[in-house]
Amino acid sequence: MKKTIKKQVTNCESCVFYDYDEDYEGYVCTMNLDQDELGRFLSGQTFSCPYYRFYDEYKSVHKQI
Repeated sequence: MKKTIKKQVTNCESCVFYDYDEDYEGYVCTMNLDQDELGRFLSGQTFSCPYYRFYDEYKSVHKQI
């Protein structure tokens, strides 16, 4: 029996590190990737980001209550 490993496909738009940059007038990843990681990501070899964290805007509200 083969063990199937399911890769997590990430959506940058729901990531904590995906922010609007006024200088570039667009959304960018604010995580500092090294040259190898950036190359793999831009070439499409990596489908899941190791730094991906889901941004839950309501999580901070729950802490305030």
